[in-house]
Amino acid sequence: MSQTMTNNTSQTQSLANPTTPDNQSYPMIYVNGQMLPKENAKVSVYDHGLLYGDGIFEGIRVYKGKIFKCQQHMQRLFNCTKQIRLELPINQDEMVRIMRRCIEANELSDGYIRLVITRGIGTLGLHPFKCPEPGIICIADQIALYPPEMYQTGMRVVVAQRPRIPIECLDPRIKSLNYLNNILAKIEAIDAGCLEAIMLNTQGFVSECTGDNIFIVKDGVLYTPPSEAGILEGVTRQFVMDTLCPAENLTVKEKMLHLDDVLNADEVFLTGSAAEIIAVTRIDQKTTHTIITDGEGSITQKLRLRFRAIVTGDNIPED
Repeated sequence: MSQTMTNNTSQTQSLANPTTPDNQSYPMIYVNGQMLPKENAKVSVYDHGLLYGDGIFEGIRVYKGKIFKCQQHMQRLFNCTKQIRLELPINQDEMVRIMRRCIEANELSDGYIRLVITRGIGTLGLHPFKCPEPGIICIADQIALYPPEMYQTGMRVVVAQRPRIPIECLDPRIKSLNYLNNILAKIEAIDAGCLEAIMLNTQGFVSECTGDNIFIVKDGVLYTPPSEAGILEGVTRQFVMDTLCPAENLTVKEKMLHLDDVLNADEVFLTGSAAEIIAVTRIDQKTTHTIITDGEGSITQKLRLRFRAIVTGDNIPED
């Protein structure tokens, strides 16, 4: 066996089986083959993930120690690496072992995984292929986007003035490390005293929120924007469409939505790995506001409660 092949094999084994320091503290974070306490988990200032947002990530939920929809997340992650022409030194199974190692190291039962893949350390220039080795970071910790009571009362959102980046400029199905478009819309929401904003695409159709997908209910039928509206195809969104709606005998359709469709809906709710399922009860624009419903709608509640029953049950889907 050549020296190069030996080094590659050693690197892969190190990535999938990280070393852990004796003086362990929490949370422990996987960084490029090592399991490190939070205060020591660092990346180079020459990493192109930091310099240029060159990389991708996944946000993944853990329920009762199981990785929710693990296979679907892995497929999306590795599809994204192909789209940005980033070659990983490990396969999907080895990536899953890293996540499970982080869950175990942090004694995590219910929580959240942030898997970050960077282009790696390179030069002070955009050239991605001068980064010889990608960075792999795995954080397993807790997350709470919204107060617990908001899941019963619903949330207020604003309509962002900043549009979604067009698909032709940056395909949103690439879960890029560069979230500045979303962050600037999020700032609009924070300035208005709320936590989320509905983003429209440059044609004026509803796309998604800054960190969540959006659904509406009208006359008992669910609608959600399709991929061509400029959305990230969320894993929780797909779970609602493929599993929860059939279980509740609900019809769901992908449809290009005008803002008026949302403002005149019977119910509106958001989905996301971190957010799960949460109702929207009020939508504010520059000078007007629209009350959608007084508290969580009945269909939203059915879906949310079924989702919670599944993720707290004995058969949490990992495929």
